Amino acid sequence: MDQKRVLLVNDLPGYGKVALAGMMSVLSRMGYEVLNLPTALLSSTLDLGKYEIMDTTAYMRGCLRVWEEMGITHDAICTGFVLSEEQNSLVEELCRRGREKGEKIFVDPIMGDGGRLYNGMTGQTVERMKGLCAWADVAIPNMTEAAFLADCYRGQPQVEAYQLREMAERICGLGARAVVITSAVVGGKSQVYGYEKESGKSFSVPYEQIPLRLPGTGDLFAAFLAGCCLRGMSLEGCVRKTVNILERLILADQKAGGGCKGIPVERYWEELGV
Repeated sequence: MDQKRVLLVNDLPGYGKVALAGMMSVLSRMGYEVLNLPTALLSSTLDLGKYEIMDTTAYMRGCLRVWEEMGITHDAICTGFVLSEEQNSLVEELCRRGREKGEKIFVDPIMGDGGRLYNGMTGQTVERMKGLCAWADVAIPNMTEAAFLADCYRGQPQVEAYQLREMAERICGLGARAVVITSAVVGGKSQVYGYEKESGKSFSVPYEQIPLRLPGTGDLFAAFLAGCCLRGMSLEGCVRKTVNILERLILADQKAGGGCKGIPVERYWEELGV
């Protein structure tokens, strides 16, 4: 079987194991050939409070042009942080063309958390991200991002199961084929919620909320999920496996005294059995 090639579109930190720095490791370990298209270069993870950032839009355009001239293709695209309106249009067109060619498209619509948009994100950002999610085979928002994409239940720390389904259906109404909502809370219990448009099937995978902030866990979740999906597993099976891996990974890093620079995933391959 030919080795599948995955294109990752996200920011790249010089210091810290988040975004591309973590995702490339995960998908390479899972046996995929990885291409990376950085949307920005960062001196360090944003959680450290001080950073330098470089917009790489011009490089992205040039890189995609060269790859096209060289005949370099890919089987899947996994998107994360997008810096600007111009970049969003570029990435949306990339995903549109990819899905029309049969590539698998995974979109992590990074916009906010904790009931609020991140600094610098606006209503226009939300509208642009809706356009990107329209081409997703699987959209992977957290609870806050799902509420903004669906235009409902914003700022609610907890929702009912039927409200999760409503949000997922609205996001699929944009064009996404499936939605996986992370960090959902129903009845005081944390869960990851999944919904598939074609079958109308929904499911939830409970997990134990660990009172610890670790940057980059969303990026790792998206990478593991995409890697499992590309192996032909059911979406529910992929989510269950990914949740299990992330729980063990976070606990292992907590035990090792990890900090705010992300999880060094390579350190835990053997105990994860990935």
